[in-house]
Amino acid sequence: MFSRLHLRIFPIGLSIPVVLLVSTGVTGVFVSYANDFVSPDYIVNGNLGRNTFAAQATIVQWAKESAVGGPWSVTMKPFAAPTGDKHDYLSWSPYWWPDCSGVGNTTELAQEQIWTTCPYKNKDGLFNPDARLVDDVGNFQSVSDAVFYNSMAWSLTQTPTFAESATQFIKTWFLDEATRMNPNLNYAQVIRGPNNAGGTHTGVLDLKCMAKIVSGILILRKTNSTAWTSEVNDGMNAWVTEYVHWLETANIAIQEALSTNNHGTFYYNQLAALKILLGDLPGAKNVTDTYFNTIYMGQIVKGGEQPLEAARTRPYHYRAYNLAAMITNARLSQYADPQNPVWNKTTKEGATIKDALNFAMTISASASKEDNYTSELFPNIVAVASVYGDPDGKYVSFMKQAEPQFAAEADYLWDQPFAVQEGLASSSTVSSPTPSAGSNKSATGRNSASSRERMDYYGLFGIMSFLVYLLI
Repeated sequence: MFSRLHLRIFPIGLSIPVVLLVSTGVTGVFVSYANDFVSPDYIVNGNLGRNTFAAQATIVQWAKESAVGGPWSVTMKPFAAPTGDKHDYLSWSPYWWPDCSGVGNTTELAQEQIWTTCPYKNKDGLFNPDARLVDDVGNFQSVSDAVFYNSMAWSLTQTPTFAESATQFIKTWFLDEATRMNPNLNYAQVIRGPNNAGGTHTGVLDLKCMAKIVSGILILRKTNSTAWTSEVNDGMNAWVTEYVHWLETANIAIQEALSTNNHGTFYYNQLAALKILLGDLPGAKNVTDTYFNTIYMGQIVKGGEQPLEAARTRPYHYRAYNLAAMITNARLSQYADPQNPVWNKTTKEGATIKDALNFAMTISASASKEDNYTSELFPNIVAVASVYGDPDGKYVSFMKQAEPQFAAEADYLWDQPFAVQEGLASSSTVSSPTPSAGSNKSATGRNSASSRERMDYYGLFGIMSFLVYLLI
């Protein structure tokens, strides 16, 4: 459960009450979005409406929650890559399972024997739990979320500890000699078995959330955080330069770029975001243009279906998953070139990102027994509405029924102007709805009960808590 928040009121000067939020317990699960890119200009400029105070309070709370367990490092894993170097990123393909029928019973083989002697077979969509015995992928996700939320919390509150935390997480994962990751994915999503020869192209997906990290770093830069020193900045630029070279030249990376489903979409998320980090805006635009002129053209058919995602064992999840990546590519493209009309880009069958979202909204998660993934689509709905508008109120109506307190979600802050459309001008309006209809942390979606709880405790309290730094 989320921690309950209690009011403490302190008089300042001319008996002006300042309201502080005090947490009384360890927090619950925060949301790890499938991916996103947030313009630092929007966050830092500070022109945030009162209707976003609940979302701002959520971000501050999630910054604290996401930092628990950090810092993280690739050297934390119990097994090294075949090189023997724990600085080499390592993950095992999650959908591959051992078939020991020809070599012995699994109960008679030691775990390490199974990994090296039994051939592995693909069972799409079915996670092999022992793949997470090596959890570089989970730890990187933790880094990306912690940097994402802590950098925003720093900008919103000007509390230095948030910037310091975000910077420390980056230094530990990427820069410090004792803990840094080598800038390649040569051993990502290794398929275990007797013929194990290294990583596979699908492993490039493991670092898909680089866009979140880039968002955080851009915020730290733009706010001139003292934690983000020139030494850290130069070190990160050097690391990213090496990694971008790997993304553009390594055989498995090139294979991933050619993947026509969500794998390819997320590849371009990574590369475009990192080009932006390096200040190469023309390069970032070229990357996203390449995506929208190639694999995107076949990803959405007339009517809005995504056939490559629909063919998977969890079609509801994969539709939402690829939508998040498509939206992120569009945001990265627009940041690199604000005049680029990328949101109106149509596929070869004349469909847009909006069409893909509209179609996905017509499919129930229960139709494919994916009820636990229902909320994965919600961030995409709010994002699409913020770009294309909602003249007939379709998106607002859907969200009011599906997730009545969605104005307390973090993404409500940056998915503007959806947040200021009629009927959503204040959190109190959203808390009285009129219906119609990721991850390891939260399946990359949201939980309606959790968001109701946050609105109850963050709505009014969040507004008052932000008076702390507005009034002092």
